[in-house]
Parts: sequence; structure tokens; C-alpha cells
Amino acid sequence: MLKFASKPQSAALAFLVAGSAWFLIGTLYGLVAALHLMAPELYNNISWLNFGRMRPIHVNTVLFGFVATTLVGCAIYYVPALLRTRLWSERLGWFSWLCWNAAVLSGPTVFPFGLQQNREYTEYLYPFKVLIMLAILTLIVNLTLTIAGRKEKTLYVSVWYAVGALIWTAGVYPIGNVMWRPQTQALPGLVDSILLWFYGHNMVGLLLTPLAIGIAYFVLPRVTRAPLYSHRLSLVGFWALVATYTQIGGHHILQAPIPNWLRTVTVVGSIMMILPVFVVLANLWLTTRGRGMKLWGDPAGRFVLAGTMWYLLVCLQGPLQSLPSVQAVTHFTNWVIGHSHIAVLGFAGFIALGGMWHMLPLVCGRKLYSARLVNLQFGLLLFGLVGFFAVLTTAGLIQGHAWATGETVYVVLPSLNVYMALRAMLGLFIIAGAAVGLYNVVMTLRHGEPLEPAALEAEPLDAARAGEVSP
Repeated sequence: MLKFASKPQSAALAFLVAGSAWFLIGTLYGLVAALHLMAPELYNNISWLNFGRMRPIHVNTVLFGFVATTLVGCAIYYVPALLRTRLWSERLGWFSWLCWNAAVLSGPTVFPFGLQQNREYTEYLYPFKVLIMLAILTLIVNLTLTIAGRKEKTLYVSVWYAVGALIWTAGVYPIGNVMWRPQTQALPGLVDSILLWFYGHNMVGLLLTPLAIGIAYFVLPRVTRAPLYSHRLSLVGFWALVATYTQIGGHHILQAPIPNWLRTVTVVGSIMMILPVFVVLANLWLTTRGRGMKLWGDPAGRFVLAGTMWYLLVCLQGPLQSLPSVQAVTHFTNWVIGHSHIAVLGFAGFIALGGMWHMLPLVCGRKLYSARLVNLQFGLLLFGLVGFFAVLTTAGLIQGHAWATGETVYVVLPSLNVYMALRAMLGLFIIAGAAVGLYNVVMTLRHGEPLEPAALEAEPLDAARAGEVSP
């Protein structure tokens, strides 16, 4: 076991495999929660199956288990590859993997019994939050020392995004989880909500987003065999993300009596998010101009391209729903749930899967077992998520309009039942996509054809060269 843990790229492989497994587990728990919404008496008051306990398992397992784990696995492969070196310590990478996955495992293990911190995205118990911090800090050490020992002088932008994401999260995570108060892991009064949403939104904006963008900057130039359109634009997008994203979490609590200056800052910051998004997307799409069919024809490239399209939709809808006049109709409704699904699964999740399918052969030295299964997964997830988004957005608008006209909650609920049933049925497509993906990963590791050694040696060098050329 210790010998395997020292094998090059074994830690990256461990993260990718775990991410695929968590995807299936997390979506299955999502189905259990969705069925409870569709049929409240289904579980006959079995406490450990009710929605309030299943939803945190689903959310945390998908966010931390599937998306973040897969993104990190991609990052600890492509950072050394771009730097023409090896990861500083595979064993330290495995230690990070153990800490991270032990924390994720605690969700399905203890949440059903009500053992959780009842704050969004902070539900893990304190010892497991410590494990997450250990994982983040050791990943920072590992990548920083990898950079220090690099053979490649140029720090391609994907490296910036990978390391930046971990450093920012190391700063944000203990603040949002109030880790200096282990007894309560919360603060009294409204300030707790302000800190919570500062953290909660930044888990998407300063962890998932930069890791996903880093993968897109790595995969798209390689698939299309085109140099990055502009290294300068990539750095503008990097710093604009930090400058605009950090303060926008307050738009989740505009309905609360927060200070007026905070309302103004959070709405302005939300609107300003359009800047880094358009810079990043323009840079990526201009890189692939004239090569769209080649990109669409590559199974991994198709996932990443679709993820960038979801990114555009997410970041058009996000600023819109931060406006108080829009929130008067959409807040506290299923509209917001639809938005969060296209952000986590549509944007970050699709790019994570694209990165995994592109890098898995390079990590394990085997060709993909089946490109057709990757395409099947893409179709299942795209159909399920588009339907999911349409259904939840419609249900949210029905809720918002009804409440705006003075109807009470119990009058509105019966009209939502058909949408909750559709939500559960569409979730089956997403679960099927997760199952197909896990099967393909396992079969690739067991039965994938070996890659030629020359191809394995050349691939990282091609990746580095793709980032060195700018017009």
C-alpha cells in the first residue's frame, strides 16, 4: 500500500475515482430527498429519511464529494504536468485525500441521526471541519513545493487558478464555519448570517469556480491544439474574480435587516461579476474559434464546452436575481434551487467531468474504456439538468407570483406537486449519468488499453507549450 501511495499520479487518480463514486452516492441521496417532497407521507415519519436530514447529505456530498474532489484530482495532475515535474509528495497527496474523504463520508454516516451543524454548507461536525482544513493546507503545501521545484519557468494561468482556489478557501472556510468557537460554530444574531453567506457563496466562487476555470484553460487549448488566445486576459480574469466575488454573498439575505451599505456593496458586486465571467469566456471561446466541431467531437471537450455555456447562463441569472425587485418574486422559491443546480452541476460539475475524462488516461496510463459511454453520460446529464432547471424555475415563478398576490403557502403547495414529481423523474437521468460515469472509470482502470509510453511523455510538454504562446 505504501509503495502504491508513492507511485506518480496515484493521489490524483485517488481523487478522481472518489469523485466519481461520490457523484453517484450524492445524487441517490438527492432522489431520496426529492421523493419526500413529492410524497410527504412516503417514509411514514421515519426521522432519518426525512427531507431535513437527506438534503444536507445530498448537498455536501455533491459539493465537497463529487465536484470539489474531482476538481482537486484534476488540479494535482495538471499543475505538475504544466511545470514539467512531479507532485512534490504523493504520500502527502494521499494524506489530503484521506482527510477530505473522511469528512465527506461523515455526512451520510452521521447526518441521518441529526448530528449536524444546521447552517448551509457548514453542516459537518467540528472534527471533520478540522480534517477539511488539514486537507486544504496540505494541498497548498504540496502544490507550493511542486512549484518551487519546477523545471518550467512559465506559470501558466491554470496553475494560478489551482493554487489561488486553495489559498482563498483556506482563508474563507474557517471564517464561515466560525472555527474559533468550537462549542457553537456560530455567532449570535444577524452577524452569523452575514458571515455564513460570505462563506457560502465563496465556496462556489472561490473554490469551485477557479478550479473549474483552471481545468477549462488546460483542456480546451489541448483538445483544439490551439494556443491560448491571451495570457494577459487570463490574468485580468483571475484578479477580477477576486476583486468582485468576495463580497457578493450578502445578496442571499437582502430580505433581512442588514446594513444599507452592505446591500449596496453586495448588489453592485453581483452585477460586476459579469466582468470576470465575460473576460474568461471570451478568452476561452476565442482560443477555440474555428475549431468548434473538433471540440464538440471530443468527449471531454464537449463536457468542458457545455460547462462554459452553463457558466454564462449562471452568471447572467445570478446578477439578475440579486436585484431587490427581482428577489421580491424569486427569493425563497424553487427558482433559487434551479440556479444552484446549474451552478454546481452545470458549470463546475460538467467541467470537472470533462477534465476527468481528458486527464484520466494520462493519470492511469490507459485509454478510456468507452468514449460512447462518456457521450451517453453527457446526454443523460444534459437532458436531466435542462429539464431540472426548467421545472424548478417554473415552480419558483408560480410560488413567487402566488405569494406576491397574497396567497398563503398551503394554498400554493398543491399546485407544485406535479413539478416535484417531474423533478424526481428528471433526477433519475442524472443518477443514471453518474452510474454510467463510475462504471466507465472502473472499466478504464481494469480493461482500458495501455497508452503508448511515448504519448504519455509527450502529453505534459504539449500542455505547457500550449500556454506559452499568446498573440
